[in-house]
Amino acid sequence: MRLYRFITGPDDSAFCHCVTAALNKGWELSGSPSLTFDAVQGRTICGQAVTKEVPGEDYSPETKLGEY
Repeated sequence: MRLYRFITGPDDSAFCHCVTAALNKGWELSGSPSLTFDAVQGRTICGQAVTKEVPGEDYSPETKLGEY
């Protein structure tokens, strides 16, 4: 099965660590990162899509993406 996640968070080291952790678990970047500005909170929000191929597994809506 092929999995998809969109990781979001403030533009800080915690976001970078989250993406780095996903990459080290075998996820791959999918497309360019995105940025937007949250005027209410006064901060930049990042987003990055990642995908992962998991052989021998079948997808279901109950699949816990964080476990892969």
